[in-house]
Amino acid sequence: MKKADLGIALYILTAFAMFIITIPSGLLDLFLAVNIAIAFTVLFTCMFVKDVLDISFFPTILLFTTIFRIALNVSSTKLILYTGEPGNVVTTFGEYVGGGDLIIGAIVFIILILIQFMVINKGSERVAEVTARFTLDAMPGKQMAIDADLNTGAITDREAKERRDKIQQEASFFGSMDGAVKYVKGDAVAGLIITVVNVVGGIAMGMFRQGLDFNTALDKYVILTIGDGLVSQIPSLLISLSTGILVTKGSKDADFGTVLVRQLFGLPKVLYIVGITLAFLGLVTPLNSIIFAGLGMVFVVVARMMESTIETAKIEAETDVEEIEAGEIRQPENVNSLLQVDPIELEFGYGIIPLADVNQGGDLLDRVVMIRRQVALELGMVVPIIRLRDNIQLNPNQYIIKIKGIQVSEGEILFDHYMAMNPGFVEEEIAGIPTFEPSFHLPAIWITEGQRERAESLGYTVVDPPSIIATHLTEVIRQHVAELLTRQDVQNLVNNLKDTNPALVEELVPKILGLGEIQKVLQNLLREGISIRDLLTIFETLADYASTSRDTDILTEYVRQSLKRAISNKYFPSGETTSVVTLDPVVEQEIMKSVKQTEQGAYLSLDPEKTREIIKSVETEIKKLENMGKIPIVITSPIVRIYFKKLTEDYFRDLIVVSYNEVEADVELQSVGMITA
Repeated sequence: MKKADLGIALYILTAFAMFIITIPSGLLDLFLAVNIAIAFTVLFTCMFVKDVLDISFFPTILLFTTIFRIALNVSSTKLILYTGEPGNVVTTFGEYVGGGDLIIGAIVFIILILIQFMVINKGSERVAEVTARFTLDAMPGKQMAIDADLNTGAITDREAKERRDKIQQEASFFGSMDGAVKYVKGDAVAGLIITVVNVVGGIAMGMFRQGLDFNTALDKYVILTIGDGLVSQIPSLLISLSTGILVTKGSKDADFGTVLVRQLFGLPKVLYIVGITLAFLGLVTPLNSIIFAGLGMVFVVVARMMESTIETAKIEAETDVEEIEAGEIRQPENVNSLLQVDPIELEFGYGIIPLADVNQGGDLLDRVVMIRRQVALELGMVVPIIRLRDNIQLNPNQYIIKIKGIQVSEGEILFDHYMAMNPGFVEEEIAGIPTFEPSFHLPAIWITEGQRERAESLGYTVVDPPSIIATHLTEVIRQHVAELLTRQDVQNLVNNLKDTNPALVEELVPKILGLGEIQKVLQNLLREGISIRDLLTIFETLADYASTSRDTDILTEYVRQSLKRAISNKYFPSGETTSVVTLDPVVEQEIMKSVKQTEQGAYLSLDPEKTREIIKSVETEIKKLENMGKIPIVITSPIVRIYFKKLTEDYFRDLIVVSYNEVEADVELQSVGMITA
């Protein structure tokens, strides 16, 4: 056991022992001195601690010190009643503090009780309650602020985690303080009750056991009881004061003494006024002129010293700034930060800044957080931090989206306008500025706030500028999500799965497949919009088939077949007949004959003329489906699917290619055409 743990255990055991055992007066004196020392230690610690979380165990300290103090009350009560000799400390407090006078001692004791119970305890209890309530109410806002700083790149993931932990600790601390203040209040009440019991019991013991008359017994035992009450209530008062200081600190991270003096005596103008006022009162009124005029001069001198200190501090601050700037100029340039490339960036002109500024009512940061959550739910991948930056080189209303430092898309909005799009069935046109929706390049018009209600009543789809940017950003992320998946991301996914399925992960990684090979399989799935959330099924399939083939394209096909329920649910609505296009078996044979196997994997070596014929046929069949208002889907045999997808992906980005083995048995399909060559 550690020494600190042993000391705390002995402290508590000593308190419980005093409830049972009558201890000698000399030992009681020692324990009373220790109690006073602990009370002062707690008081000054609360005064000078810089962060309340540095004394996060304060509620527990309150409980321990309260138990120990009540145990001392019980022990001193036993000695007072048994022997009338409770020791040097109790006797001295009773005789010295009260001046040996019963009435004065009683008045001093009552004043201490009133100050503690009605002023300090009551105020601390109310402040602790309000602080706990406001701390808990402020938690959601603080969490959102952390997420916003994280998304803008102002803080790192580690700093965000530290801030969240601190918020949780503060909430727990102030919640505990709200209840712990009741210990102090109850301690004051218990001390008052024990004092009354001691007075009555002491008089009874003196009269009936020792044969003293009433006045003698009253004088002897009341003085001892008051001494006992004072020696316990003074530490209790110090603990109450400590509690009040801790819960009323304006700053949770400040040097108490320095800040207090600076805030109270930091304005020379105020000190001059106070000094002149005191000197005037001492010279004009009958008040003691030496005291008031002298004190006024002290304030004037202090004000002059403060003025000199402030001027010196300003000069030193200006000098420090100049030295820092000069030092930065002399230092060699640190180019390491210039090598960092952010995975995703959203840069915008100054006209779009209000949409990203929370203080101006912008919610673009919140939408970015929701994009990351949406992609995580939809595709099972944690999107990297999206950096938001303003760029004065752009047009005021322009924004660009970069992937790994390279611009991949752009758009432009009109502030205080809405974009209205015709879903295809609106007949009446509405006046506006023609434009194109940036995500899907659909025709649209910009309308004003006053036209919004009418446009919606006519059937237009109306969206605001933040939604336009958020939708565009989401689509760009979906298109490039595969290349955003890094080996470190795969390692994080593996670690998460290992927590629940250690046997599977240990079997697969790295004995059968390395991180790079698993990364390629997951990228193949993400490239075609297949979610990797069901990582357990993916890894189970890889563990089954990786021993027979290390070709990541072939392994991807096996995984897709294992995920056929998810694929069918994504592309083939339940209870509906889905129109699709099939692939001519002759074309399938042509494709398979053109597959070349190498050590690096398989690739397609098809005759260019044959490729043009296939692409032309695909284009014809796709138009047929689009004219019917259907999503273009091609069904092929399992062995051909991957190669046909590679053949067409450069020409038809949104073409969905599914094999027969990826379709559930209850799905109803209708072929409306065949791709031939």
